[in-house]
Amino acid sequence: MWKSDELLKPIWHAFSALDVDKSGKVSKSQLKVLSYNLCTVMNIPHDPVSLEEHFKDDDRGPVSNQGYMPYLKRFILEKARDNFDMQEFNKMCWTLSYKKNMNSRSLLISNEDAFKVWCIFNFLCEDAYPLVILAEEIEYLLRKLLEAMGSSWNQDRFAEYKLQLSLQRNNGGLSAWELINLVGMAHFSKGMNRHTVSMGITQVYQELILDVLKQGYVMKKGHKMKIWSERWFILRSNTLSYYLSEDLVDKRGDVVLDQNSSVESLPDREGKKCLFVVRCADRIFELCATDKKRKQEWIQALQTCLQQVRLGLLSPHREARLRRQELRQKRTVEEEELTERMRQLQATNENKQIELEVMRKKLEEAAALAAMEEERRKQTQTDLQDRYMLDLAREKMEREQMEQQVAQKTSELDQYLQRVGELEDMYKRLQDALDQQRTAKEEEEAMRRRQARLLAEEAGKRVELEQLHLQQQRAMCQVQAEKQELVEERQAQERTLQAATLQLQTLEEERQGALEQYQEVTKKLTLAANKTKKWKTRVAEHEGLVRLIQPGHKGPQIMTNWGPASFTDAELELRKKSWQEKKNQGVH
Repeated sequence: MWKSDELLKPIWHAFSALDVDKSGKVSKSQLKVLSYNLCTVMNIPHDPVSLEEHFKDDDRGPVSNQGYMPYLKRFILEKARDNFDMQEFNKMCWTLSYKKNMNSRSLLISNEDAFKVWCIFNFLCEDAYPLVILAEEIEYLLRKLLEAMGSSWNQDRFAEYKLQLSLQRNNGGLSAWELINLVGMAHFSKGMNRHTVSMGITQVYQELILDVLKQGYVMKKGHKMKIWSERWFILRSNTLSYYLSEDLVDKRGDVVLDQNSSVESLPDREGKKCLFVVRCADRIFELCATDKKRKQEWIQALQTCLQQVRLGLLSPHREARLRRQELRQKRTVEEEELTERMRQLQATNENKQIELEVMRKKLEEAAALAAMEEERRKQTQTDLQDRYMLDLAREKMEREQMEQQVAQKTSELDQYLQRVGELEDMYKRLQDALDQQRTAKEEEEAMRRRQARLLAEEAGKRVELEQLHLQQQRAMCQVQAEKQELVEERQAQERTLQAATLQLQTLEEERQGALEQYQEVTKKLTLAANKTKKWKTRVAEHEGLVRLIQPGHKGPQIMTNWGPASFTDAELELRKKSWQEKKNQGVH
């Protein structure tokens, strides 16, 4: 069964060819055509709905290679079997890609030979994308071509080309079309005619791609008729096929080589020379080469093939390619390890240099410190002498300062005694202010009691007015006969009401006067409070030598419908009596 990596490489060329604008994406319609062609060539049932379902969530336009790859693996490569022609598969991918990437007019080889070089590139290139063939594989291919064409290998010329290639490209490799140009322009096969180059390419193609280990005409003895016939034999990794001629049109049979197969040389007999036999599980094939050299070549090739089959290995060139890849990987790992080791050594060297530099600086600092220490010792002696002289001068200054402090303390004591006298005077003034505040509060209480009494009289008057109004309404409900009397009585009541109204107005004016007196008393109280606060502040500034006397608690106030009363209970009683007397006089 073909490996998915071997199938992906030709498909990658086809996908890249469909990407005309080099954006890395291809439209869905083109991918449908590509998928249909792949399924047709690989004998896989085509399911057009699967592509739409796979990309139903991606309606933004073209699909990238990474987006197409999951669909390709799931719906095509996983269903692939060995029942398709790999050469036809390569042909289809080649047809889609070569016209957009290759200029046939500038090449000395045919399109068929270019196709073979393209297939060889897919076999020898690395598995990373974009696909490139490294210089080592290029050398391997050119050696094979020149050997097949019977030409000698020029190592110096290739070394020069390899150097140019490494300078021009970071990866040191060629793409498929650059390799075709290299072979097609005959850079390493100058002087060879086109037929010779074509034969060399075909031979290498058959060996590397078709797994042809050896081919040629060999006489074969018939199984039933026992007649010797010339046939064209092709030896592959596990099969020996024979055709009527080298055009490979009429295939006559296959010899399957397994672990039980063997090849032996036979002695000459029946007039035939250079005989050898291939023994299989069910048949024996007697063969006759044209000469001893070809006989030995066929026996050696068959033995090599059988050895590979017994060991479970691939064809020799595929095994050689795997070994070259392993060697490259190992060399890459060794180069990375060497680079890492060199980096570590460089880092260690840098650390050593830093340590040496630090040690040098420390030595310099030690020498500088020694010099500084000597200088400091000399300076210390000088400083001690200077300090002794400074101590003597300082003691003299301190003695003078002590005398000044004694004089200053005496002055401060006088100031303190003067401040005590001022505080005593301030205390007396504060007591006077507190007495004034107490008097103002008493006046305020008297005004509040008077205001409460007036409000009570006003409330009683209102009650009487309401009663008179009710009596008036009841009088109006009496019989018509008493109407005149009631009218007179009503007039008298109206006069009484007018008098009461006048009294109420008088009470209102008195209340206004009391309110003004209350406001004046409040102002006095505010002034007294401010004065007290001022004295408090002054006392606090003089270090709190006198404790402040706080005012006493206020007594309960009379509350009215309009708020706190502005007069006391006694004043309210006096107002009630005065109003009652005026009322009685008005009634009489």
